[in-house]
Amino acid sequence: MSSLPACLAIFERDVRAVVRSRSQLYSSMFTPLLLLVFLGSGVSHGLAPSRLPAGGFTSYMVAGVVVMTSLFSSTFASASYYRDRDSGMLRFMLTSPHSARTILLGKSLAGVVIGTAQALVVMALAAPFLDLGWQYGIVAGAVFIAATATVLNLLLAGFAQVLAARVQTMQGFHLVMNLALFPLLFFSGAFYPIDDLPTWLAALALANPLTYAVDALQVAAYAGDNSAFLGLWVDLPVLMAYTAAAIALASVRLPRLTWSGA
Repeated sequence: MSSLPACLAIFERDVRAVVRSRSQLYSSMFTPLLLLVFLGSGVSHGLAPSRLPAGGFTSYMVAGVVVMTSLFSSTFASASYYRDRDSGMLRFMLTSPHSARTILLGKSLAGVVIGTAQALVVMALAAPFLDLGWQYGIVAGAVFIAATATVLNLLLAGFAQVLAARVQTMQGFHLVMNLALFPLLFFSGAFYPIDDLPTWLAALALANPLTYAVDALQVAAYAGDNSAFLGLWVDLPVLMAYTAAAIALASVRLPRLTWSGA
């Protein structure tokens, strides 16, 4: 029996669940947008940062807000694994002729599509009100942004599956996701350039996969040139390498059903 129809059916089921959950759908987009409006405007007018590559903190911050949207979306979408496990639906799915990897692939793809779509919506809503550089032009920049958002959400889906294989409760999953991902977000260049950080923090930033996602988004939309950035030809290969490693690690050990997931 072909695995593709089963994978697509699970994908469609999870997408429908998110679309119907309007609070989840809106909060994962509006929270980063509110942060962009209030924090970005407050810093731009209150502190007048002058060391940014192209000036304008609100415009600088848009890349970090897009990454934050993906973080929120991936966390919410990955929680469906725990809901299905605790309701018994996951065990029901696993009794089908299809492999566990097929089922988890369908759920992961749903998270990737939802996270990418929400990140692009946030970018589309913010871009008309910001003074962005678009050094490659709007069309090419939009293509680079879409590619970066897709690879980033694949990375987050792989990371979430790794956690789901080891963390047995939804509360623990959310705690570990927040504990792991939000420090990475703050040391990624999303809210301030990493050039003048202390050496040990700069080293952590360069080892951080989110740094390359933020840099790629800034190069595509915010920057007028590449002089203060790593550049797309560094960002995308490194981000894809991290993504491949996360997906490979996720496929080694599949999540286990516990007594609560009967």
